[in-house]
Amino acid sequence: MPENEEENLEQAGTATAVAEEELSEFDDELDDSDISEEFRRGYKLYNFRRPDKFSKEHLRGLQDIHRNFVKQISPSLGAYLRMEVEMDIISVDQLTYDEFICSMPVHIQNGIFKLSPLSGEISLGLSSEILAVMLDRMLGGDGTNTDYIRELTQIEEALTKKIIEKIIKNLENSWGGVLPVRAEFTALDSGYHAMPIATSGEIVALISFEIRLGTKNFGLVNICFPYPVLETVLPKLTPQYIFQHTNVISNEIGRSEILTKIENAELNVGVTLGTTTVSINDIIELKKDDIIKLDRGIDEPLVMDINGKNKFLAYPGIMNNHVCVKIAERYPVKE
Repeated sequence: MPENEEENLEQAGTATAVAEEELSEFDDELDDSDISEEFRRGYKLYNFRRPDKFSKEHLRGLQDIHRNFVKQISPSLGAYLRMEVEMDIISVDQLTYDEFICSMPVHIQNGIFKLSPLSGEISLGLSSEILAVMLDRMLGGDGTNTDYIRELTQIEEALTKKIIEKIIKNLENSWGGVLPVRAEFTALDSGYHAMPIATSGEIVALISFEIRLGTKNFGLVNICFPYPVLETVLPKLTPQYIFQHTNVISNEIGRSEILTKIENAELNVGVTLGTTTVSINDIIELKKDDIIKLDRGIDEPLVMDINGKNKFLAYPGIMNNHVCVKIAERYPVKE
């Protein structure tokens, strides 16, 4: 064997020995607690019966959206019912639709609605004891009605529809930071079995709320989103995306609302032909046909002010036998 090959084999053997020694020292230093169970097994368990379709980021994103919803609904619903209303998020979970139905109280009103352009239907549940208080207030009562274990009358169904439409309108606004949506009420039913919005094994996102009406009336409100409804917007259901886009969209919406509210407001508009300086004695002696020389030439633009502030430069003219001005440009702002 040539000498060069012997030297190469000797060097390779030395390097292998050093590497084995270093790995041995690393294994001695590595604690068993640093190795996950999945790493030891070499595979990850997957539950085919109940797969996790919503990540923790998605659930946190839903929580952020509905935290804004809670801030809006409390004063809105309170003013509508003329009583104190407080609402808090209890939990945001994912489970199968069958598990969701089994976990709900027996006496609950189920409102079905859509958030276009999201596809599919969404469920809004109102516990009957809270709904009874709301209906009592809407019918002129003091909100102490406890007769909720019965079917709703036609009048009560119509009022319940108005309550749900009020709630989903606030939900529509809270989703505006992620996706502009339009809420549309679909149907109302007592319970969840008559009008299912998903198959029994479908994964849903459940947002549960506790609502307090007045000082002693507590109840449950929940919103159920089947996975297919949210599938197309999952990339946007993260706290980072919501934080980055909510302020931009809300600013645009706020600007539009402000413009709508003030568009009929009246403003004082004036045009200055020119200015000059004269003495008090000249003012006292002014008489008909006297001429006052101004500091602005006949070909120079006039200054237009709005509510006393210079805003535009304009040229004078006549239109339909009325004196008018034509705006030429914005008034230059001195830096």
